[in-house]
Amino acid sequence: MQDENNTRMSPLLPPDWSDEILDALGAFPSGLQFVLSRWEDGGEDARGMYTLGSLAHYPALAKAFLTFNRHVAQGSTLTARERELLILRISWLRHSEYEFVQHAILGRRAGLTDEEIERVQAGPDAPQWNSEDAALVRVADDLHTHTRISDTTWAALVPRYDTQQIMDMVFLVGCYNVLAMALGSFDIPLEPGVEGFDSQTRERMLASREGS
Repeated sequence: MQDENNTRMSPLLPPDWSDEILDALGAFPSGLQFVLSRWEDGGEDARGMYTLGSLAHYPALAKAFLTFNRHVAQGSTLTARERELLILRISWLRHSEYEFVQHAILGRRAGLTDEEIERVQAGPDAPQWNSEDAALVRVADDLHTHTRISDTTWAALVPRYDTQQIMDMVFLVGCYNVLAMALGSFDIPLEPGVEGFDSQTRERMLASREGS
């Protein structure tokens, strides 16, 4: 049964975060501090607050997941731009508007253009990609569709990436695949002040869902 906020599980807000919860959410320090600072400023555009607030219901799980999340999102061997390309693509494939919107902002900060962020929606076969970016985007498609990087994609990656980088790709996509499933299952909405998709983009995502 959904609550008045149209979610299945109401996120706990920062005033309700106990010391145990704060310790758990602190496994991803920059995310926690961002949310807390925005909350103190009035709660607008507190991106990620509802994700943390949902995880706050289960501190042990939150700490384990956010430790993993911190590595793949910030501490991996991939560049920020490479990470955001992969996250955006798996977010689109998993039909997670929440995740895509959050990482479109981070993607721009990492150097992605608005055109590239829109192109992610079309996938690795969009003609404007260079071969390196196309191979990277295809990693997300391969893992989504076949749960493995294909031989062709692997061959395209090997000249540019070492073993640890390719491992980081797999675990990054897996992490955000899990997060998209959680966000969707819990019906987590965007936070106040966070702008969602325009109607055309939302229709494209819904159309891709119906065709999948």
